[in-house]
Amino acid sequence: MVMAAQWRRIRGNGGRGPGAVVWAVPLAVALTVALAPQGSGSPADTSPADTSPVAAAWADGVADGFASVNALGQNGTYGGRDGKTVTVRTLADLEKYATAAEPYVIVVAGAITMDPKGKEIKVASDKTIVGQGTAGEIVGGGFFLGQGVHNVIIRNLTIRDSYMGTWNDKDHDFDAIQMDGAHHVWIDHNDLKHMADGLIDSRKDTTFLTVSWNRLETHNKAFGIGWTENTTADITIHHNWFRETEQRNPSADNIAHAHLYNNYLQDAPGTDINSSYGNYSRGNTKMVLENSYFEGMKNPVIKDATASIVQRGNTFVGTSGRNESGGTAFDPKTYYPYTLDPAAKVPSVVKSGSGPGGTPAR
Repeated sequence: MVMAAQWRRIRGNGGRGPGAVVWAVPLAVALTVALAPQGSGSPADTSPADTSPVAAAWADGVADGFASVNALGQNGTYGGRDGKTVTVRTLADLEKYATAAEPYVIVVAGAITMDPKGKEIKVASDKTIVGQGTAGEIVGGGFFLGQGVHNVIIRNLTIRDSYMGTWNDKDHDFDAIQMDGAHHVWIDHNDLKHMADGLIDSRKDTTFLTVSWNRLETHNKAFGIGWTENTTADITIHHNWFRETEQRNPSADNIAHAHLYNNYLQDAPGTDINSSYGNYSRGNTKMVLENSYFEGMKNPVIKDATASIVQRGNTFVGTSGRNESGGTAFDPKTYYPYTLDPAAKVPSVVKSGSGPGGTPAR
């Protein structure tokens, strides 16, 4: 988890097996917040104004899970900590800094509306994009990380409302976050909802990805992983709240190592959205599923005949249909350290700690 203003321990060895310990220093400067108003055409504010420990921690964070593993020439995931901190309030400024070649910590200080609707900003490597308090919002679009893009952190944002009026929309590929062949990405403490297609699409061998402490809600296709015949991706998914999402919770296709733990999947009764399935291990995926909490979900855990799921310590309340396990998987602790919350505490822990404005030290 985040350790602001302290040394950070990261384990890894090329992404395979227990390896050497390296130490990374968090961003020395605090997250900057500009308090003076700006016009739509004004430049981003780079003046430090908020040096509180909580503000600094959002920008200083380095990833856990597979995003922390040293591999592919990248030592963990720390985003833009080695670059300047800029505060943005306009689409032009957000796109300018997110697509730049240089590293940046980009603080989103208000609601930014995408134009045209569905626009996905093509984020470059070595970026941290973080919301200021609970004010940072991306409305009507999202982010795209292309082939080879790496070392990107997206935290503490609300990304919402590219929905085009069709529930199972096959005409608008308007995702909150789409990744095609990226690596070392950390998606943390965001609220993702009401988009036209996927909330998160991890595609085409995107790997060394950690998705943690997010709220994925009020949606059809929540979190899809795959779009590849290769089985090379390593992904950690923990402490996320899947609430009123019909499918892809996630759908995990051809993942070499899929580690899911302490997630809360909730299908509340009496709503217009009904789950079709929960965690789905597809293709050749090897999945370890630990201490998660499934409430009211139909088909909470399913797998293909070719896929594996090792279940440990999960809780199922009011679920129905398929709940499957089988095959062999892997030991996540040979890749990185982690601590499990008891499954019984997952609803309260995830409800209180997930999404923007929570405590970044969790």
